[in-house]
Amino acid sequence: MANFTPEEYETRIAKVRGAMIERGLDAIIVSDPSNMFWLTGYDGWSFYVHQAVVLPLEGTPHWWGRLMDAQGARRTVFMDDQYIHGYDDTYVQNPDKHPMNDLSLLLHDLQLQNARIGVELDNYYYSAAAHQTLLNVMSGATFFDATALVNWQRSVKSPQELEYMHSAARIVEKMHDHILEVAEPGMRKNDLVAEIYAAGIRGVDDHWGDYPAIVPMAPSGMDATAPHLTWDDRRMRVGEATFFEIAGAHRRYQCPQSRTLFFGEVPQKYLDAEAAVLDAIEAGLEFAKPGNQAQDIANAFNKSLNDAGFEKESRCGYAIGLSYPPDWGERTISFRRGDETILQPGMTFHFMPALWLDDGGLEITEPILITDDGHRCFCNTPRKLFAK
Repeated sequence: MANFTPEEYETRIAKVRGAMIERGLDAIIVSDPSNMFWLTGYDGWSFYVHQAVVLPLEGTPHWWGRLMDAQGARRTVFMDDQYIHGYDDTYVQNPDKHPMNDLSLLLHDLQLQNARIGVELDNYYYSAAAHQTLLNVMSGATFFDATALVNWQRSVKSPQELEYMHSAARIVEKMHDHILEVAEPGMRKNDLVAEIYAAGIRGVDDHWGDYPAIVPMAPSGMDATAPHLTWDDRRMRVGEATFFEIAGAHRRYQCPQSRTLFFGEVPQKYLDAEAAVLDAIEAGLEFAKPGNQAQDIANAFNKSLNDAGFEKESRCGYAIGLSYPPDWGERTISFRRGDETILQPGMTFHFMPALWLDDGGLEITEPILITDDGHRCFCNTPRKLFAK
């Protein structure tokens, strides 16, 4: 089953080309697998080698990558076979020859040897060596930074994209329900994470689970004073908080949500933090509506939190949608002071008002959708600190 109609891909390509024209670009080389997926449908675990979508100002986009992955491209992209190009395996992890030499041949075939070409310079998947090789072999072309050019065109989701995100939301709800059901003091953390993965991949009804772009974050006790630790084989203990930062995923669309579980009697400091966070969430959500700026949510959230005696230095939210490892964010809009992006219906965010205390962490977060007249939370998971 195709993820989207050819008409939706054409609409996306037209949006990107509009941005290219504004920047004076003749073509872009798209290396981010999320952007490759969004433009063409390509979906494979092949982003550990060099691959790209080349999009000129006219005509059909071209998929380029490792020859053995060309068959995967044929199975997933909307384009015909003539727009799929594979390089041979002697280019793979070979210090004596770089795949960008092969890409330059395709660029010449597309009459782009003297073009103004955008590349995703600040991207996980586009290396310094890749860029230097292109500069060396494409001396007639001029390269410009087009980081996030495609990402920004993804900000407002289509009805089909939102359907996939709602499916992911049902999955993450089920994941949190399963955690509350099976987690017990004395349980090894890796055993619990195995349960989380199983629930996420099984999905809910017809909403099957894809792999999330970030592994489950599930630190306990002092480990939970840090935001991005994963798991080990230590046993869970009474008197410790564990936050679960997890995501449901469906057809590469991510719906992250966090909740915190405390074994035993919850200390007053955690109850105070819970109350402060819940009030601040409500304060922030009051501004989650079209026409407001992204910073309005952050400013309202932070004022409420500060008034309660707590402080959060980092941003409290970011854009989400489709993604591949290592990040489920879209790397565009942030809920923080100074981000003046105007909120529009169809934008989707992870409202992430987490607190890290001196002896643990508290995460109660919500994925949200900006609607025509306000916002809607994707999930129905009770918004609270859970105790067991």
